[in-house]
Amino acid sequence: MHEAKQWNVSLDIDEHDGRTRAVARLHTRDSDSLVGVGSARLNPADADIPEIGDELAVARALAELHHKLLDCVADDLEHAGETAPQSP
Repeated sequence: MHEAKQWNVSLDIDEHDGRTRAVARLHTRDSDSLVGVGSARLNPADADIPEIGDELAVARALAELHHKLLDCVADDLEHAGETAPQSP
């Protein structure tokens, strides 16, 4: 059976005093959202290019989200082995 699924990732980015914070939220049909947070700060010696801070903070938030999702997979696989029959 073919079933189309849609998961969404929302990104919120906040900049304040040379620091950028990004929050990535994964929304699935089956669960509350998983959240990853990333930050970046402007080095005083660098040019102030806000897009670079946004990109770095978002990349870090998505990386944390990635790790949390993999942890969920590992937990689900561990618990699936407890209830599902084992194949030889």
